[in-house]
Amino acid sequence: MSTGRYELRFPGGAGTGGDTVVVDRTEATGPGGHPVYADATGIVRAEISDRGEVRMLATGGHQAPSQPVTARPLPS
Repeated sequence: MSTGRYELRFPGGAGTGGDTVVVDRTEATGPGGHPVYADATGIVRAEISDRGEVRMLATGGHQAPSQPVTARPLPS
């Protein structure tokens, strides 16, 4: 059974701590057959397996989503 919410931590540039985004489970399934999670804006979308493997999903034509460093399950 999958978690309903994750915190994604993205790497930062030199001198920055990076970014953190909270994503919630959607009804969608990704290309690997795992649940898709999205932030409140719908811009950040990720397929997350039950083993915590993350695949970022583009939501626009010119996006090149980066891989998060970590995906940490959060209480729903």
